[in-house]
Amino acid sequence: MTLESPRFHFRPLAEDDLPMLFDWLNRPHVAEHWRGEVSVDEVREKYLPRIAGADAARPFLAELDGEPVGYVQVYDCGAVPGWWPDDPGPGILGTDQFLALGDRLDQGLGTAMVRQLVDLLMQDPAVTEVRVDPHPDNGRAIRCYEKAGFRAVREITTPDGAALWMVRERGARRGADPAPGPPPP
Repeated sequence: MTLESPRFHFRPLAEDDLPMLFDWLNRPHVAEHWRGEVSVDEVREKYLPRIAGADAARPFLAELDGEPVGYVQVYDCGAVPGWWPDDPGPGILGTDQFLALGDRLDQGLGTAMVRQLVDLLMQDPAVTEVRVDPHPDNGRAIRCYEKAGFRAVREITTPDGAALWMVRERGARRGADPAPGPPPP
């Protein structure tokens, strides 16, 4: 499956991309909020099953004008038991992503990438909601998601630790700050 948008092209991650992904995952701005520094073997062990379709997460590279600029993964929230505090039903997807190029941060590129990805996912009428779970201290990611139409639900604890549960529901105003809701606990 290939996802496309007017500005970004989301193509499936391939085994040949793993050296680049290894480099990206070890960049300080990514390692700080992703999973910390990783080895080549750890990258292969984690991402080869995803490439082969043997994992809940479907991995993509985000390309801008033919240049790889980020990583995106999409998964069915119901396929990852124990991650979300509720029982996500059908049509609820989760996504994780990062921009690889530190010099491209704080320019609206991440917001555009997330917004376009979610718009593409919502083209499937079965998709009712998309979730993200940034660390509560990751202000850059939280603001990016808010600008892409997500709203905070509450702080949760995931297998990776503390997270802010955020959602963008079908019909949410695209690209606008969401209506204020109750503050996270």
